[in-house]
Parts: sequence; structure tokens; C-alpha cells
Amino acid sequence: MKGKGLQIVLALVVVVAVVAASSFYVLNEGEQAVITQFGKPVAKPITQAGLHWKMPFVQKINRFEKRILKWDGSPNQIPTKDKKLIWVDTTARWRIADPLLFLTRVRDRTTALSRLDGIIDSVVRDTVSDNNLIDLIRSEGWETVEKTSGIPGSEMAREAGKAGVGREVLMRQMRTAAAKLTPEFGIELIDVRIKRINYVESVLKKVYDRMISERRRIAARYRSEGEGEAARIKGEMQKELKRISSEAYRKAQEVRGKADAEATKIYGEVYNKDPEFYSYSKTLELYRSGSSKNTRLILTTDSDFYKYIKEMPQ
Repeated sequence: MKGKGLQIVLALVVVVAVVAASSFYVLNEGEQAVITQFGKPVAKPITQAGLHWKMPFVQKINRFEKRILKWDGSPNQIPTKDKKLIWVDTTARWRIADPLLFLTRVRDRTTALSRLDGIIDSVVRDTVSDNNLIDLIRSEGWETVEKTSGIPGSEMAREAGKAGVGREVLMRQMRTAAAKLTPEFGIELIDVRIKRINYVESVLKKVYDRMISERRRIAARYRSEGEGEAARIKGEMQKELKRISSEAYRKAQEVRGKADAEATKIYGEVYNKDPEFYSYSKTLELYRSGSSKNTRLILTTDSDFYKYIKEMPQ
């Protein structure tokens, strides 16, 4: 009897433990739950973390993330408004705002991601098709290339100068348009972003060739402007050099003229003291410079050229 009583007590303890384990559950931070009974929700969603109770065996806990979740789309080829075929790769952030509606309409995250694929891809395709490529790659408030970099005439500068919205505005428009379609699934769409935009392979080489050609043209223009500026600087340098040389020559001539005048004045003052000695000195200088083997002088005997020679004693 005692053995049977002990077995009964152990059995009751086991039953109580199983019932308690099936009745109580812990909801972690970052989680929310919906209680269902035979597959149908029976209460409001539970969003507070902690220990909670449910009816054992007949009720089931359906846990959902309360944190922000990530969606990554597949890159798609989409034509822009200006007929440029590009690859567009997008990403988004979302969360389960209404777990009860999410459970009844979507059931799980895999289905939710599939729903987001259709909604976001459609909105992105419509937005890209309704805008030019320059509006998809330019930043909001972006000034023209010609103003910021001083490169005039490029295709990018001409297109950027036109009225446009910019990538940030278009992404906000995509989020707003897609967010209108997600609440019916209990989903709140927080953000939609374009990760990458690129040309398709068939036109990428042509784009690179055009960019290289444009850069070369701009480089040639800068080189030409540089050579013109160098020629202008050299011309100004030559002009300034000639002006300095001319000014220096003028000053040198002035100094030389003043010196010659001063020397002549000194010579005049000296020779005026003895004019005969001056005449004698100059005549001797003329004898020295005027006679050479290639020089012939035809003079009469009474010429004054050899006056001082004739007056010398024998």
C-alpha cells in the first residue's frame, strides 16, 4: 500500500509539473506573442517581456520578432525615363507592427519577405521608370558639376543643371508608396534604400569609353589653357625683361655721359692752364694712332702736322 501511495504521489507531481510547464511561458525582450486555441487567436497580442500564463495543452504560443528586420531584394534590370537600362539593387527595414494581423494574413517571416518582394520591387520599378538616371544618382541639393568642379560642357553637368529631385527624395517617395500597402499585413515599412545602381554589361563599356573621351577632352582643354597661360606669362616676362634692360641701359648711358662730361670738364680745366702743352700732347697722340704700315700721308713741307718735329733741335 505504501509503495502504491508513493507511486501515486510521484505521478501527481509529474502531472503537476507537466501542466505547469505547459501553462507558464517566458517572453523575452525583443519578442511579442499571440496565443491561439485550435489555430484561432483567443486574446490580444502580448508585447511585454516576462512570465505569462496560458491554458495548458489547448493553447499555443506564436512568437514574433519585435525588433527591426532586414529585407534585401534581388538586383533587377530596369529602364529609366531617359531610356538607360540599369541594374538597381535595393534594401529595406521593416518590423511587425500588428502581430495578430501578421499571424492571420502572413503567418511567418518567409511569407512576409515574399510579400515585401512584390510590393517593394513594384514600387522601385515604377519610380525608376518615371525618373531620369541623373535624378537617381545625384544627391539631394547637389549643385551642378560645372559649378562645383569647374568642368564645363560635360553631359553630366548639362543634365545636373536641369530641375531634378535627387536620390534621397526618390527613396523617400518609394518608402511612402510601399508603406501604404504593408499595414494590411501587420507590417510597418521603416525605410527603403538603393544600395547600388550600375549600367548593364551591354552598355557599360560604351559608358566607360564616353567618360574616357570626355575626360581626355577636358584634359586637352586644360592643357591648352595652361599652354596659353604659360605663353602669356613668358610674354610678360620678356616684356618686363626688356623694360628693365632698357631702363638699365638708359641709366648707364646717363652715368657714362655725366662721367664723360665731368672728364671733359677736368681735361678742359687742366689744359686751359697750358694750351700749348695740350696741343703738343694731342699731336703726339695723333702721331701714335695715325701712323701704320697701311697708312699713307701726303703732306707739303710747310704742313703744320709735323710742326713739333720740325721745331725739334737737330
